[in-house]
Amino acid sequence: MPFVLCPWPKKVSFKSGYYVLAQDKTIVCENVSSAEALKLTRPLVEIQEKFFHFHWPVQCAEILPENTAVLIRIKKNKKIPTQGYLLRITAQKIYLTGQDGAGLFYGLLTLGQILQQFRFRIPCLDIEDAPDFSARGVMLDISRSKVPQMKTLFQIIDMLASFKINQLQLYTEHTFAYQKHKTVWQDASPLTAEEILTLDRYCRERFIDLVPNQNSFGHLEMWFKHKHYLPLAEVEKGYDAPWGYTPHPASLCPTDPESIKFVQELFAELLPNFSSSLFNVGCDETFDVGQGRSKQEVDRKGRERIWLDFFLKLYQAAKEHQKRVQFWADIILHNPKLIPQLPKDVIALIWGYAADHPFDQQCLFFKKARIPFYVCPGTSVWNTFVGNIDNSFQNLNNAAQFGIKHGAVGFLNTDWGDCGHWQYLPFTYLPLAYGAAVAWAYRQNQNRDIVSALNQFVLREKSGQLARTLFDLGQYRSGLKIPDPAWIFKYNFEFSKKPLAGLSPNDFKISNQRLERALTRLRRIDSTDPEIRLILREIRNGVAMIRLAYARAEILLKFIKNNKIPREKDLAVLKPRFIKNSAEHRNLWFARNRAGGLKRSIHELESYATLKHPMFT
Repeated sequence: MPFVLCPWPKKVSFKSGYYVLAQDKTIVCENVSSAEALKLTRPLVEIQEKFFHFHWPVQCAEILPENTAVLIRIKKNKKIPTQGYLLRITAQKIYLTGQDGAGLFYGLLTLGQILQQFRFRIPCLDIEDAPDFSARGVMLDISRSKVPQMKTLFQIIDMLASFKINQLQLYTEHTFAYQKHKTVWQDASPLTAEEILTLDRYCRERFIDLVPNQNSFGHLEMWFKHKHYLPLAEVEKGYDAPWGYTPHPASLCPTDPESIKFVQELFAELLPNFSSSLFNVGCDETFDVGQGRSKQEVDRKGRERIWLDFFLKLYQAAKEHQKRVQFWADIILHNPKLIPQLPKDVIALIWGYAADHPFDQQCLFFKKARIPFYVCPGTSVWNTFVGNIDNSFQNLNNAAQFGIKHGAVGFLNTDWGDCGHWQYLPFTYLPLAYGAAVAWAYRQNQNRDIVSALNQFVLREKSGQLARTLFDLGQYRSGLKIPDPAWIFKYNFEFSKKPLAGLSPNDFKISNQRLERALTRLRRIDSTDPEIRLILREIRNGVAMIRLAYARAEILLKFIKNNKIPREKDLAVLKPRFIKNSAEHRNLWFARNRAGGLKRSIHELESYATLKHPMFT
């Protein structure tokens, strides 16, 4: 396996000679506080204990002991930017210099990756490194059905920290256990305040900022399904969205004074549990605003103006808790003339998930207005079962390129769980790793071997086939016009005519052949490790769900081409397969996630598997 690092540093220079590891050595911290020494060196100590079965003790010292193996020091140096580091491996010692704790931590992560590959004989080299984006984040959706178990969250945090990610957001709509709102979350297995405190501390120990993320305007469907909260909604029943009629309210009424009072109450309970100075208030996709109670004001002032007025109230409410506000920028981008009216200390989150999303143009609006902004691409895993590597890598690459060009202060990789959160966690690993790499050093990482890096540092699977299988499955639709397979479950007869009519059985044949070739790699994998066995099950059921969706689509295609209307019994042949796959989906759920949300996920799967679903009727 080739030498890999993730992320690959800005500059690597190999020298002649080797440093040979020995047991009777020590790690010395210079100009590092005693409180920070163990926190900084934890990654290196863990690597030693796991892979070398010995321990180099850590000490703070002003005079260098003779048996020093690694000298870690904070030192002002013009060559070292914030979060940057200089790593020098000589035949005698290893030197790591940074001007802050984060830089030293990242340097030790790089050293740890080098040790894992070269073991006791390490090549001499010099590394100069620093990130392109000061904020490199990941947002995980924990509201669309899946709320991860704490052990899963710890596992994810450790992985993200190893990729030098320094910000994590857990997107919530109704999955925080607000004391006065049990009706909303009682079946959702939410995160409690104590769990947030635990996660916050765990993240801080790994130089990750756990940023609260509570959607505070739109996407409150799970609140409005309860009569007690319905009076706060913009519409009483449904509304017209870009994707069609949606039969349930989503947004707060921005002209109702009770709306901001409600949000202020949520902020007061949620925000004290986070040490972060940031807060993502959401505010995306408020499409129902102007279709109900605020219609008169929207007609008079404009939808984006009414949105901005309510956003400014949220801004003030967050400021009362000393939080700097982040917000999704999609609505105000419909009227860019309003952007200069935003407070100068907000952070706009420019999101888009298509490979060619216009980050170049959209960043300019905020750059010209001198409003700080992040670029926010996505993993492209939701609605796919096994991911879409081509789209995700291009989307992530595009965001990094134009974010750097226009001076974005952050890069936030988003992973959503739309429509039942049917995809399994391992399919996010490659997009998360690639996103972290291009956010750290775009030019050096855009064409790196991310597959080998994932296998080396996360999966640790000897044959190397597991990471390659995840990559191959993420590319199985390349060059084909087949829609996202999760969407195929949702097509009733009328709705399916447009997206399916242009397909032929040969499209599905080619796709299935690619799936089969990817699965053949699994036979060469040693599955004695429990985590690898779990991933293999997740891969197989993800592929099985795709094949079930394709079989359903092929049945509908025959009726579409003959201009006939199918009946429920025409899909009955698929029922045994569906029952089997659904049962395995249920079993796999509990390996990583809490019970809450499973019923919702299974219900969506079962209802979509029929010819009719309320969303389209």
